Amino acid sequence: MKKITVHDAAQKLNVSTDTIRRWEKKGLIKASRSDNNYRVFNLDEIDRLIKKLDGDDSNNRYKIHKADNSSGYTVIDLFSGAGGTALGLENAGLEHKLLVEIDKNAAATLRTNRPNWNVIEDDIANVDFTEMSADIVEGGFPCQSFSYAGKKGGFEDTRGTLFFEFARCVKEVKPKIAIGENVRGLHKHDNGRTLSTMINTLEELGYKVAYKILRSQYLDVPQKRERLIIIGVRNDLDTPILFPKEKNYFVSLREALENVPQSSGQSYPEKKYEIMKQIPPGGYWRDLPEEVQKEYMGKSYYHSGGKTGMARRLSWDEPSLTLTTSPAQKQTERCHPEETRPLTVREYARIQTFPDEWVFEGSTTSQYKQIGNAVPVNLGYHIGQAAVSMLNKTYDKDKYVSMPIEFVEEQMAIL
Repeated sequence: MKKITVHDAAQKLNVSTDTIRRWEKKGLIKASRSDNNYRVFNLDEIDRLIKKLDGDDSNNRYKIHKADNSSGYTVIDLFSGAGGTALGLENAGLEHKLLVEIDKNAAATLRTNRPNWNVIEDDIANVDFTEMSADIVEGGFPCQSFSYAGKKGGFEDTRGTLFFEFARCVKEVKPKIAIGENVRGLHKHDNGRTLSTMINTLEELGYKVAYKILRSQYLDVPQKRERLIIIGVRNDLDTPILFPKEKNYFVSLREALENVPQSSGQSYPEKKYEIMKQIPPGGYWRDLPEEVQKEYMGKSYYHSGGKTGMARRLSWDEPSLTLTTSPAQKQTERCHPEETRPLTVREYARIQTFPDEWVFEGSTTSQYKQIGNAVPVNLGYHIGQAAVSMLNKTYDKDKYVSMPIEFVEEQMAIL
């Protein structure tokens, strides 16, 4: 796997160094650092990107991944939503013993698609886990402000937050592995104190803990979505903490939406339609005439940041931008690459790697929200496969990254 510098890559491929840097910024290729701290790239990876952008890559990599066999391990899934993580973990060979979800439409989605799943539709604070057992407890708890009255940053300091309920489940079930999931920004929330408290809490409960930001676009998801994953392994287990290793390819929107089923979706009002149809694939508000920019953006036009999602049309040849709970929000527009309309429900689902047969209950607005809030199914699969490898005590260096505890302690010291 040959690594070359920005300058050498530009010369070899007859493109500018700015082009290479732009591809990296867009997340289409990955950079690493050489021993001399130079930014270097995988030449084969750049070659594949050029072919994809030129339309020479006929290999459609869009696939919903599934393990061949059941692992025999069990999981309790918290804050389950529409089932993105839960389905991904099932695809990884894990058996669900319990799912907890408070939203009625999301809970209905789970029951419709998996009548055999044990779904509790309730506030997690009302669920008693003391008589339950599972190999894994997993939960995508919302990030909330913490009270530091105790000053110790441990279990008692998390009371009143949904992370406390996740930690309570871990405390009562005592699984071999605990997996927490949240937005990338968690590692900087409250200057890092929130994440530090979470890690301290799991350590207090008897777990070795590591965390990593995973980039979905390099894990078989056609979307630039980053999630922070916290993994705790019970202290009595002799296994490294594994995270899925990024692939050297990405899946484009063109690959993901091939033969996508027709479905319901939002539409633009006439005035917005006339504006959006002027945006080219991959473009945004800067592609509009200045007068139209000012009219459409209003006061936002004069702000210094936070505008890159406005009037945004997606590109066929790249992964989608991160999906939100609605494809037509002004600050986070998700317009179809070719047709002048927001993405449909089934297009949303494809991008989140839900299978076409996965039914979403509730109104169209609720369906968008359920899908937009979900963890991509394939990301859940790769996390689940890493967990199975930890439980089996098998470590394939081509598939997984072992995260040293010492590294996490260093990061916490910096925070």
